[in-house]
Amino acid sequence: MDQICYEPIGLLYTPFREPSGAPIQPCGAGDALGRAELRPELAPALEGLDGFSHVILLYHCHLAAAFKLKVKPFLDQNEHGLFATRAPARPNPLGLSVVELVAVEGNVLRLKGVDMLDQSPLMDLKPYVPKFDAPPGEVRTGWLADKAQDAPTKKADERFS
Repeated sequence: MDQICYEPIGLLYTPFREPSGAPIQPCGAGDALGRAELRPELAPALEGLDGFSHVILLYHCHLAAAFKLKVKPFLDQNEHGLFATRAPARPNPLGLSVVELVAVEGNVLRLKGVDMLDQSPLMDLKPYVPKFDAPPGEVRTGWLADKAQDAPTKKADERFS
């Protein structure tokens, strides 16, 4: 398989400087404010984004631990296969967060509910559209079915670094 190389479109700035103590999902970030600063030449690509309440951020987890096939996630005491979790210790440590878009100011997005680490490289962003992004019908959540409601109270620890 050929190697794929991407260049960040900007940086994410958040109050979370290190993995330990950071929220583990946007639902645990509360009102945490942050911003995405895109490369200035990309500012025209933001036209029309201000009409959306939320955005999907795809970013590089630049301080993630080395990749592991099995991990013990924050919401369980049992190990699970990496791809059955959202742990950042991945072969390609990409993060995905849906956050509130507060404002678009030139090449800067003002964000609320950020859970990523400060200065995470932003790889892409997309508008969140429930009709497209929330599947219809019953959704199964595997081992997280009775644990996801605990995410807002959990914070990262040494497992993330």
